[in-house]
Amino acid sequence: MKHCLRTLLFCLSLVSAHAALATQYTLETVAEGFAYPWCVEFMPDGRYLLSMRDGELRIVNENGSVGEPITNVPDTYVAGQGGFFDVVLDPGYEQNDTLYLAFAYGDVKRNATRVVKAQLKDNALENVETLFTVSPMKRGPVHYGGKLLFLADGSLLLTSGDGFDFREAAQDTFSQLGKILRMNTDGSAPADNPFANGEQGDPFVWSYGHRSPQGLTWNPDTDNVYMHEHGPMGGDEVNIVKPGANYGWPAITYGLNYSGAYVSPFTEAPGMQQPIKQWTPSIAPSGMVYYRGDKFPAWKGSLFVGALVDQEVRRLTLSGDTVTSEEALFGELGARIRDVRESPNGYLYLLTDSDEGKLVRVLPK
Repeated sequence: MKHCLRTLLFCLSLVSAHAALATQYTLETVAEGFAYPWCVEFMPDGRYLLSMRDGELRIVNENGSVGEPITNVPDTYVAGQGGFFDVVLDPGYEQNDTLYLAFAYGDVKRNATRVVKAQLKDNALENVETLFTVSPMKRGPVHYGGKLLFLADGSLLLTSGDGFDFREAAQDTFSQLGKILRMNTDGSAPADNPFANGEQGDPFVWSYGHRSPQGLTWNPDTDNVYMHEHGPMGGDEVNIVKPGANYGWPAITYGLNYSGAYVSPFTEAPGMQQPIKQWTPSIAPSGMVYYRGDKFPAWKGSLFVGALVDQEVRRLTLSGDTVTSEEALFGELGARIRDVRESPNGYLYLLTDSDEGKLVRVLPK
C-alpha cells in the first residue's frame, strides 16, 4: 500500500512539474511608446501593423524600430471610446496590398462604426474606399464594437455595439446596432446571410442581441466563431456565434445597470443563446484569440481574453463547446491589456493600453 501511495505521489509530482514547465514563458518588449494602441496585425514580411485610438497607423519593423505614421488615413472621431479600432489584411494581401480598417466616423451628434478598404504602399494608404458604415448613426462616443474577422469563405465580419443609449436596437433585426455584421469585400451583403432577402431583418445582420462586442476570433478546425462582449455592471460574456442567433441583450443579461437597478430580471429566455462563459463582476474583456500554435503545447486550443480591469489575460480551457477552467496570466506586466494575438509562427503578442503602450511578445522559457 505504501509503495502504491509513493508511486501515485511521484506520478502526481511529474504531472505537476510537466504542467509548470509547459506554461513557463518570458515576456519580451518588441516596441513601446504608442498612444493607446488598439490592435496589432502581422504582415507577411515579419513586420507589425498597429492601429492607435488617436487615429494613427504605424508599422513596427522586426528589429523593433517604429516607422512614421502612415499617411492618407481617414479622419476619425476621437472621443470617449472613439478612434481607430481594428485593422486586418486582405487574405490576398501579398498580391493586392489591400487592408481593411474599422474606426469611429462622424461627430458627437452623429457617429457610427465605419470600415474602409485601401492599399498600403510606401507608408501611405492609396485608393481609400468606404466599404461600410453602420446604420443608423447615433449620438455619443461609446459602444462601437469595431472588431474585424475574415472567415474561410473570404467574407468579413464586423462587430457593432448598441450605442449605449440605444440598447433596445440590439433586439431589432432591422437595425445594425448591437450586431455582428457580415459583408463581402466589395461591401455587398452575402446571399446566404440569415436575413439576406430583407424581409425579416437587415441583409447584413449575421447575429444580434449584443451590447459592446470587442473580441472576435475563429477556430478553423471546428468553424466556431467566438466573440466576447462587455456587460454593464457584470455580465461580460463569451459566446459561440451562430448565424441568425439571438444573444439576448438587453432582454436577458447577468449584469446590472451602473445604478444597481435591473437591466432585465431574466438571465435566460426561450430562443436566446446562453454564453459559454460569463464574468460577474466584470473583467472588461478586450481582445481575444483562439490559440492554435505549437510554441506552447499546453495552451493549444485555449481562448485568451484580455482583462482590462484586472490588468491580465484570462486563458480559458475548452472541452468541445464548454469552458472547463480559467487561468490568469501576464499580470506581472502591471498594465491593461488591449489586444491579444497569435502570430503566424505561433507566438502570442500583447498590446498594453496606455499613453506609453507596448507591443509585447510571449516566448517559451
